[in-house]
Amino acid sequence: MRAVVAETTVPRYLWTTAAGRVRSDAGWRRGGLFRLAEDLLAPALPGPGWVRLRTELAGICGSDVGLAHARISLVLSAFYTASRVVPGHEVVAVVDAVGAEVDDLAVGDRVALDPVLSCVHRGFDPVCGSCARGLPHACERFDQPGETGCAAPTQGFDAAVGGGFGQVLVAHRSQCLPVGDLASTRAVLTEPLAVALHAALRWQRDGDRVVVIGPGTIGLLLTAALRRLHPDLDVAMVSPGSFGDERAIAVGASRILPTGPAAVHALAEQDGGRVLTAKRTPLPLLERGVDAVFDCVGYPDTIDLSLHLLRPGGTLVLVGAARQQPVDWSLVWNRELTIRGTINGGPEPSLDGRRSAEHAVDWLADPAFPVDGLVTHLAPLDRWQDALAVASAGPRARAGKVALQPDPQLPLVGPVTALQPRP
Repeated sequence: MRAVVAETTVPRYLWTTAAGRVRSDAGWRRGGLFRLAEDLLAPALPGPGWVRLRTELAGICGSDVGLAHARISLVLSAFYTASRVVPGHEVVAVVDAVGAEVDDLAVGDRVALDPVLSCVHRGFDPVCGSCARGLPHACERFDQPGETGCAAPTQGFDAAVGGGFGQVLVAHRSQCLPVGDLASTRAVLTEPLAVALHAALRWQRDGDRVVVIGPGTIGLLLTAALRRLHPDLDVAMVSPGSFGDERAIAVGASRILPTGPAAVHALAEQDGGRVLTAKRTPLPLLERGVDAVFDCVGYPDTIDLSLHLLRPGGTLVLVGAARQQPVDWSLVWNRELTIRGTINGGPEPSLDGRRSAEHAVDWLADPAFPVDGLVTHLAPLDRWQDALAVASAGPRARAGKVALQPDPQLPLVGPVTALQPRP
């Protein structure tokens, strides 16, 4: 099969890191981590409860971009031990073959992927402590392949099970969520919406004002999820420009805030309260801070801004992929802040116990859920380098979600208004 492959060996990782200081596309040029394979061996079914999928559409996630630029934390390499990866875990696909024990899916069914591979999928019995506590998305055995052969937390991080940047991948039956005739450009948002919903539920509501930082796909889906969960909540979006502003308002943001110190002054002017200035620091403090901040960027300046916007006792939710960041955490102690991290979706006890991905499919099937237009760019596999470049540029290229279509023989379902990325 054809697939974009990442060779995550130490020499290639170091070369990409060094070359990336000179050119932004080092990760997908000669010598870099990524390449296009024309005849990669398709993954085999690991067991009778598994299915083979043909990729209809695969979204490019921030973690895929981070890998392409060699910006993933080396601490996390303890959980991601595969040396060859087919990226892509945001997937809508068509069932191509089923194992002997699969009786709830048939060849030709369209499904969205819930990509987390926990103890149950790997064939471990008894399961680990996290899985036993209802936290399969934080499984303690992500590095142990079990029957899957996958030494990573999800599809898209080990070629043994494949990923959406290839024409074929395999998945356990329980990972496959039927989507019927749901439009391709909505169905491909299942996994990022599951992440966003899980992040929204990491905050136990104790107030009426929150801030979301970053109008990328996760930030926009998180805003939409907060609006659906809390219709009366004031949701302010910190956005660096008009492209993000318009999209944030469209999905349910109450208002837009500027970036940096101006966000503190804007909230003080709009909601009241003093602005406190600390010595030798450019970022002031907000006396009457907000109840929660959801940082969907995770850079030092956005984490620092988050801490300065929160009221005493407030909650900071760090959403998405991570790497080492130099941040002054003094306010966590001083204002008794709560910090919560989240990266995957999972079972949601505060709803009905179903997985966030299952709720995501339900929400995406509702035409009133305002996510049309979030997928801004589509590219065939031959244009994968252009797709990565546009996804890396983000709002600077007026790009939201960028997606790959690996198999030209599989038609997309529903209207498609996305553009092809320019070379």
